[in-house]
Amino acid sequence: MLLAIDCGNTNVVFAVYDGENLRGQWRAATKTDRTADEYGVWLTQLLERDGIASADITHAIVASVVPNKNFDLKKLCETYFHCTPKFIGDAGLDLGTAVRVQNPKEVGSDRVINAIAAHSTYGGPLIVIDFGTATTFDVVDGTGAYCGGCIAPGINLSMEALHMATAQLPRLPVVNPGKAPVIGTSTVAAMTSGVFWGYIGLIEGLVTRIKAERAEKMTVVGTGGLAPLFAEATEVIEHIDPDLTLRGLQQVHQRNSN
Repeated sequence: MLLAIDCGNTNVVFAVYDGENLRGQWRAATKTDRTADEYGVWLTQLLERDGIASADITHAIVASVVPNKNFDLKKLCETYFHCTPKFIGDAGLDLGTAVRVQNPKEVGSDRVINAIAAHSTYGGPLIVIDFGTATTFDVVDGTGAYCGGCIAPGINLSMEALHMATAQLPRLPVVNPGKAPVIGTSTVAAMTSGVFWGYIGLIEGLVTRIKAERAEKMTVVGTGGLAPLFAEATEVIEHIDPDLTLRGLQQVHQRNSN
């Protein structure tokens, strides 16, 4: 079985694949001081609960945008699963796609992996929107090549910054205000409306500009935890695919195992 690890700035997601079959996935907060042993004890207990023995894990692959966690994740795989993980970005790892940007090494591994998985599922050309700590808009051409994109602050980051930088604005969760008036008549209503509908404007505006710049019809795929929240309020997101990054990791592993 394969242990696929997606290490983001906010969360680390662990998933186990038996071939192409996703057996389970588990999420932990990304903390720079969390050790390999802390991850190992936590993860092995969850695997056992779900009927997966540690000895069943024979391979591991990691996409990480937090370089100072790579050592702990590598040690986790070696100590608890007795395998050395592949990392997206390793020399010699065949991704099966081109990265057509000025400096390919600058591109977050999760963005390239999303492009691979999205193209295998939906074809192309594509716009892949990943709602994470940052919100990324990634362009994939008809051949599956990664062609660049846009990076904006994630909505939770924006909401937190609004609270931290002001004296009177509270910390609020991100919610869809539904049919409430756009013009809020209280501080909470004004913040909820401004952040949510402002973000919808960001999504629709960037998608429109990307499509105009590319001058071609493009399918728009949303992924990340908040993707369903925004997809229900705009028609520009055509597909929601929450397991995109994990599936991309499984596909890259499979490609490099033949």
